[in-house]
Amino acid sequence: MFRWAASQELIPASVHQTLDTVESLKRGRTNAREGKKVMPVPIECIDAVRPFLNRQVKAVVDLPLLTGARSGELLGMRSIDIDRPPTDGDGPSVWVYRPIEHKNKYRDMERTIMIGPCAQEILIPLLNNRDPEAFLFSPVEAEAERRAALNAARVTPISCGNRVGTNREITPKRSAGERYTTQSYYVAIRRACDKGFPAPPPLGLEEGETLAAWKKRLTPKQNDELAQWRKDHRWHPHQLRHNAATRIRREFGLEAAQLVLGHSSAVVTDAVYAERDMAKIEDVIRRVG
Repeated sequence: MFRWAASQELIPASVHQTLDTVESLKRGRTNAREGKKVMPVPIECIDAVRPFLNRQVKAVVDLPLLTGARSGELLGMRSIDIDRPPTDGDGPSVWVYRPIEHKNKYRDMERTIMIGPCAQEILIPLLNNRDPEAFLFSPVEAEAERRAALNAARVTPISCGNRVGTNREITPKRSAGERYTTQSYYVAIRRACDKGFPAPPPLGLEEGETLAAWKKRLTPKQNDELAQWRKDHRWHPHQLRHNAATRIRREFGLEAAQLVLGHSSAVVTDAVYAERDMAKIEDVIRRVG
């Protein structure tokens, strides 16, 4: 900010030069709040949430584990952005996805995401009979599938109840968009976590209890306990990239993890994304110590 202000001659350049001499904060040596290191999501936590995700969101959860891609890169995926070479005699071909929007676009860097056979199986049902320029992960499509499933499961005959679409608002306050944003995707994950890890009594919604009655029943202390429970049992989509980095580094080495994740330096991969393989460390120490 100060560098920009100096370039616009809003402040003297000496101000920015002086600020460059200020040392950065060191962990444990200041009163500043220190964030926790982001860790991979335990696989059992992902499995517990999957039953409560729709088809589109479930695919966006599984793809980072197989490709190392960021959520934002996947949410903008379209068929036209994927290069799908034909299968040759050496085995299944690898697709290449080049997202239009990505983290380092402003640096004129190209982002290339490789899609292997397992990830292709996830994408193929979403690619069939779709406009090449349409987004693969669409809330509109997810909502249509949800309503179709509810209609297929109804017990009341069509002649004895509301027909499809008759109870919808003409001008709803909120409507599904054409593509998921990082925020709407995170909200879907958060809601699925709350369903996959329901709060224990008396914090949770009791059988036969309405939502309004449940909210009215909880005391301020119980609301705080409920908030803490949800915080402890929710995970963030960004953690899935850490899962991929840890697995790739463990099986194929640091350089492979750097290339797959699209980092310009292996230092970033090593320091931020790849969890140390404690089993290997224990084996080494057992042998040398």
